[in-house]
Amino acid sequence: MSEAAARTAEAEPLLLREDKGGVARLTMNRPKQRNALSEELMRALTAEIGAIAADPSIRVVVLGGAGPAFCAGHDLKELTAARSGADRGRAFFARTMQLCSTLMQAIVNCPKPVIARVHGIATAAGCQLVASCDLAIAVEEAKFATPGVNIGLFCSTPMVALSRNVTRKHAMEMLLTGEMISATRAHEMGLVNRVVAAEALDAEVAQLADLIASKSALTVSIGKKAFYEQLEKPLADAYAYASEVMVTNMLARDAEEGIGAFIEKRDPKWEDR
Repeated sequence: MSEAAARTAEAEPLLLREDKGGVARLTMNRPKQRNALSEELMRALTAEIGAIAADPSIRVVVLGGAGPAFCAGHDLKELTAARSGADRGRAFFARTMQLCSTLMQAIVNCPKPVIARVHGIATAAGCQLVASCDLAIAVEEAKFATPGVNIGLFCSTPMVALSRNVTRKHAMEMLLTGEMISATRAHEMGLVNRVVAAEALDAEVAQLADLIASKSALTVSIGKKAFYEQLEKPLADAYAYASEVMVTNMLARDAEEGIGAFIEKRDPKWEDR
């Protein structure tokens, strides 16, 4: 690569965004680094998710990656470089893990559903990213792993999202062995919703995104928040909380419209309020 071409490559944005029909498509753009989550990329993702959360024109988010991989986890070269500091990298490591945790929680807390478009490997924090998204569609060739144990660094933060998606024994097997699993196995375990041929990925993602985008944005946001809130509560508390959510939802204009449309056998007209 020429010096001019190298400068151009460096100038390319780390995160791309394309909006169409109420769907925001975010693409991690570090293809040569397998979209490793550098400090800068995590900040960019968190900021964009925050902007989308406040954007009434966006109803669904699709998260994907450029190049051959979805996301290969943290940028190990960046982490290793920090070891040269007087504190052996402690401050940088702490900041990196906090940034990662903030990003994952931003995805969960975003009122818009987030769909992971997984076209290649998703490892370590990349697997965590898939698990943090509300939905995931993967190609048959995609592979998943939490391989930290192989390099002496247990995937403790990916464990948080992973263990909230799959059964304990499935999570522990991935965490303790570090082995790659196929997209089919990830589907069996509940890590992804659907597995499709590579040529069908974009159509499948678009179909799912458009279907969700056709619903009341208010209703979807209420439901997404309630889903994650009730998961952390004991059974009786979960029912008490969900019942109150239902009451509040029933008083919304879109619930009145939607129920009325159903009774009258017509299509509802959402106003997202």
